[in-house]
Amino acid sequence: MREPTRTDVRAFSQHRWRRKAAFIAVTTALGATTAWSQEAQDPGGVLQEVTITAEFRTTRLQETPIAITAVTAETLEQRSQTNIFELTAQAPNVQLAPQGQANGSGIIAFIRGVGQTDFNFALEPGVGIYIDDVYYPTLTGSLVDLLDLERVEVLRGPQGTLAGRNSIGGAIKLFSQRPRGDGTGSLSATTGSFSRLDVRGVADFALVPDKLMARISGVTKNRDGYVDRYDYACSHPNSGLIPQNVGTGCKVGTLGGVSYTAGRAALRWLATDKLEINFSTDLTKDSSESGADVLRAANQGNGTSTPADDGVSSYLIAQDDGNPATPIVRYDCRFVAYGPNSCDPNGSNHPYISYGSFLDAGLITNPGTSAMPNKPVYIPPIQHLTQYGASANIDYAINDTYSIKSITAWRRYSSSWGNDVDGSPLASQQLLQTLQHWQWSQELRLNGSIAALNADYTVGGFYFKQGGYLRARVDLNYAHLDFEHGPDTTPSNSKAAFVHSTFHLTDAMDLSAGVRYSKDEKDYTYFRRNPDGSLPACTPPFGPFGEDQPPNCALAGLFNVPGHFDGSRTDWRVALDYQWTDTFMTYGQVSTGYKGGGVNPRPFLLNQIQSFNPETLTTYEVGFKSDLFGRTMRLNTSAFYNKYKDIILTLNACPGPPCALPANIGEANVKGIELETEIHPTDNFMIDSSISYLDFQYTSTDPLRTNITESMVTPYTPDWKASVGLQYTMSLGTAGSLIGRVDGSYTSAVYGNAINAATNRIPDYVVANARLSWKAMDDRWQAALEVTNLTDKIYYTSVFDQTASSGTVSYGIAMPRAWAITIKHNFK
Repeated sequence: MREPTRTDVRAFSQHRWRRKAAFIAVTTALGATTAWSQEAQDPGGVLQEVTITAEFRTTRLQETPIAITAVTAETLEQRSQTNIFELTAQAPNVQLAPQGQANGSGIIAFIRGVGQTDFNFALEPGVGIYIDDVYYPTLTGSLVDLLDLERVEVLRGPQGTLAGRNSIGGAIKLFSQRPRGDGTGSLSATTGSFSRLDVRGVADFALVPDKLMARISGVTKNRDGYVDRYDYACSHPNSGLIPQNVGTGCKVGTLGGVSYTAGRAALRWLATDKLEINFSTDLTKDSSESGADVLRAANQGNGTSTPADDGVSSYLIAQDDGNPATPIVRYDCRFVAYGPNSCDPNGSNHPYISYGSFLDAGLITNPGTSAMPNKPVYIPPIQHLTQYGASANIDYAINDTYSIKSITAWRRYSSSWGNDVDGSPLASQQLLQTLQHWQWSQELRLNGSIAALNADYTVGGFYFKQGGYLRARVDLNYAHLDFEHGPDTTPSNSKAAFVHSTFHLTDAMDLSAGVRYSKDEKDYTYFRRNPDGSLPACTPPFGPFGEDQPPNCALAGLFNVPGHFDGSRTDWRVALDYQWTDTFMTYGQVSTGYKGGGVNPRPFLLNQIQSFNPETLTTYEVGFKSDLFGRTMRLNTSAFYNKYKDIILTLNACPGPPCALPANIGEANVKGIELETEIHPTDNFMIDSSISYLDFQYTSTDPLRTNITESMVTPYTPDWKASVGLQYTMSLGTAGSLIGRVDGSYTSAVYGNAINAATNRIPDYVVANARLSWKAMDDRWQAALEVTNLTDKIYYTSVFDQTASSGTVSYGIAMPRAWAITIKHNFK
């Protein structure tokens, strides 16, 4: 658990914490550190006490009227979870996944049907991600390693007054270990399947005893790709394609390989008994391969399940090797290596194969050739990210009643990634994209108490500014487009003021109320060029996609064209909770949140420069939190009803392709229930589980404009989720202990697009993991054997459905079964 700052200790709510004094030990000597119990327990109980800071001050999880999943570092280790997206397994109504190949190094994040799939920072995420209270505003850069954490808090439902902007669906908050100056540390190494090699290290030491402490942590992760990429012409002799392999075999590479390094350095200065300053800086260098996408459907050409060699292909993507004895090869199901839509002549039916070449050789024989003269185009199969930043967290206790917290942060990243979503040597659609981003933020909070009202409050302000650009080579042969996108700039800023209060009406009843006012501004400037640097133009009579037009005629006029959005919003929250006993609490609340509006970042025509309004959410929620049977069982439940308006989703047909238009598509009512439990039948045996159900129902859409009907649902929104974990600890006496753990999770089917279709449906799946670990009696040495995807389940984490445009459907496929062995040494 995180050690609270001195400000936290002074800001504790007095009426309940008076009863919990055994949980807090505060050294009062000048310059001494604050101590916090890591496993505080009531007499006879075995449940770990969890403290959180969701309401701007330190409170017990079981007394906080918010639906929260809190996970400690120890639990993350026992579950073999090292990346933020893996939290999805146990968190009810939370769906997290890596972005697919088309969107690079980022995360898909949805909570209770609210989220975002588009990496472009012209759009806002629907789930706020915070590391040490620093906001990460884009999906790119948010797929972070769980490096040296103390805990994670997953807050479900709108956090409009607490976490603020764009946390309409909820917030995921990661809290790093703070320096303690105790000379401790650890070093671990992991090896396993696909030539995996991970190394993690932590060192904590004092620079000035009891005054200035430092902590350094780092990780490096390396693993081969698990999707094999083959040269189709080599593996299919006499296919009519030109070989592209330069080695001795047909395998030309892999997808999904990882080469990742990250480090963090932190300083903690206890300047006085009232002032504490925490400074940290971090660096991430990710030089991984393109995402592990596989083609699962392709244009059938002649409308049959056989290759379309008859020249009737409706998408006119073809290649000719110049040999009259071989046919012209058209883009169709022959490049689908697995599944019911495959007509691969080899009949391999292998799920982890791609025929993507990342090359447009310029050998397309359709009539559009004259409109796309800038060939060949090679897109490197990379997924790179360099990210770094610094933050300062200052806590000052004015007196026993008032304290001030300042959070200042600056961050920057650069990301480049290539995608070949057609999964073939025929270049239907491929891009190389580069995203540059920087941000600066400042938050101030004043915590205080009003004795006359028996109330605690926080009042504060938040300022956020970001900028950057997106540049891309966009090769869309299916649409007769091949152009340079950008650099499109997207500067924006946001300002907010907020107040949150908790009134202790009685020793058992609290009333919480908060309000936040936010104001956002955003600009977008479009630049579109031909690959040779000239500007697109048209020749009368106008026909944007006509075969007789100059290159990229559709994009004519899209150069140095600005778009603008600004808006304001007031969010509020009211919650009432009642502590029936020390171990049973009920609550009810009404809260609101919003996700910022903006303008379309990807117009293919001037008339697609359209703005969209913010989306809003009002949630009505009730729940209870309980520790039962002598604190051997924890059961927390919440039920909610959402009024969801002006929902922002990206359309891939508006009403036809090419299109990638964010729009307000309608309104919905969403209701659901969530249950989490932790049971300790014996001192050595633990069961944790969760289950959630969500019913999403559109109440208003505009099918003629958006192609979305009321029978559809938002992307990555499963009806059901469930998980169960079993952990048993066996004492070996002086030889230490063995800990065995098995985890299983179920996710029902989801859709990957706003426009639901069978082609973008991700089937339901069950995934199981297992881990057996040994700890020495003095905890200095540990060893673990883990197996992920125990049953070798073939399942998918994302989908990129371009059926309406290029005729391709590619899926991000999860790893097959893999094993790993970890050796860890703790220094004391």
